[in-house]
Amino acid sequence: MLARRQLLERAALATAAAQTLWLPRSAWSQARLSSNPFTLGIASGSPTSDGIVLWTRLAPSGFLGSSSLGNDNITVRWEIAHDERFTRIVQSGQAQATAQLAHSVHVEVAGLEGGRGYFYRFMVGDWTSTTGRTRTLPAMDAPAGKFRIAYASCQRWEHGYYSAYRHMLADQPDLVLFLGDYVYEYPNAANAVRKPNATSNGGWVISLDDYRSRYALHKSDPDLQAMHAACPWAFTWDDHEVQNDYAGLSAGDAGPAVSDFAARRAAAYQAFYEHTPLRASTLTRSLAGLLERPAAELRIYGQLKLGALGNLYLLDPRQYKDAPVCTKEGEGKTGSVNPAQCPAWNDPTRSFLGAAQEQWIAQALVQNANAGGWQIIGQSTRFGLRDSRASGAGQTFGNDNWDGYSAARTRLTDAMQKSGSKNNVMLGGDVHENWVGHIKSDYAKASSASIGTEFCGTSITSRNGATSTNDKIPDRLARNPHFTFADAEKRGYGLADFSKDKLQVSLRTVSDVTSKDASIQTLAQFSVAFGKPDVERI
Repeated sequence: MLARRQLLERAALATAAAQTLWLPRSAWSQARLSSNPFTLGIASGSPTSDGIVLWTRLAPSGFLGSSSLGNDNITVRWEIAHDERFTRIVQSGQAQATAQLAHSVHVEVAGLEGGRGYFYRFMVGDWTSTTGRTRTLPAMDAPAGKFRIAYASCQRWEHGYYSAYRHMLADQPDLVLFLGDYVYEYPNAANAVRKPNATSNGGWVISLDDYRSRYALHKSDPDLQAMHAACPWAFTWDDHEVQNDYAGLSAGDAGPAVSDFAARRAAAYQAFYEHTPLRASTLTRSLAGLLERPAAELRIYGQLKLGALGNLYLLDPRQYKDAPVCTKEGEGKTGSVNPAQCPAWNDPTRSFLGAAQEQWIAQALVQNANAGGWQIIGQSTRFGLRDSRASGAGQTFGNDNWDGYSAARTRLTDAMQKSGSKNNVMLGGDVHENWVGHIKSDYAKASSASIGTEFCGTSITSRNGATSTNDKIPDRLARNPHFTFADAEKRGYGLADFSKDKLQVSLRTVSDVTSKDASIQTLAQFSVAFGKPDVERI
């Protein structure tokens, strides 16, 4: 009998195969699919200048957890075309929806033209998915044009409706950059705007089936599905894809007692792969046999080349992270810390990204700066130092974000300086607030050089604490002058429009996440001139 490690590896390879073999309908028709198997929608992602990953997961109506499809693999037909009617098909083939991967499908299409749009769809039995639109990244030899990135994070389903995605759809981004907390592991949100029904697991998420069910709950939202079907997405994660404030194999705020956190993390990582359009190499290189090797890597960090416009780097801020220091005694939780009372705060050996990822991003920044263009870093949290002390108190900083890893942050800013690029842009999430400012060569000195700009975005729906209001913003901006704008109350997303001459960022916020029909406004807009790391409000 094959070990689970071998089964997962074979499943991933089958899922990735973009075969052009054409089988008669009888070979792939599944009579038991008596209801729509595409209830979780379709998606594309991991784009390159000549390829894309197409995703779906077969989940007939009324399913829960793993699926109601049993242990058989199911063959799914796919097509990608120049036109929405599929009269000019570019490629077609079949891929396996494997039981080991919850009947998810990851088709890697190669040989496409750079910088152009395509239509795609899936078929199984008598069922056809909705039609999706995707596009490849600009060709490397194409002149620098314009590229719109919508960045978003933190979408707890119970906290509100995903109306932000309906407005994002109208904004027509070329790429959605999701920066973490796609799902939440918590149970029973207080004052929930919407509640899971009886067939959904609304409790703590711990097992593989729990995580699969929670992804299905979030993906049931029609606005989210429409946005996934409209353009490619790129992903990193934060903590709630596993559990709050975890770091590496340190459990953080675990909630219920879990005897084997590594196994819980392994289940979460597998479910993340099953529900995102990641390349199979992510799985076969790192995750095959994950449940037998729970500490195994699922490598999600990497870069996307945006042609002559520059590079987008995706960082992983959780998997390789050292555990926070000076956590609240007896609770195993993170929080605010006064560095003067924490000798380990400035320990230079502590890492936010892990040694291998630190080395990779430092080398990539230097290598790519020689080619010019924007150097865009997508990661899951606020990057710049933020002193959040109360009036009259000593300095206090969060110890779960970059503030708790000051030496690691300095190593990254040193790498930016060494690259010589004046076009460094940091995009982040996590804090459920908008923060805009400058990346500093030395955050301890307000007069130090600006080496880039930072846009940390608010949440799609996830709430702030009851005391997180704009009343404190003026004081916090005064204490942290490298930030020039902040808002603690609005939910939404950001639009970053890159051209060869400038970056323009629009903070888009919805009127009320508790309303399905929430309206949209532009809270603020900012401009960054190419070659000048200064952010100006417009």
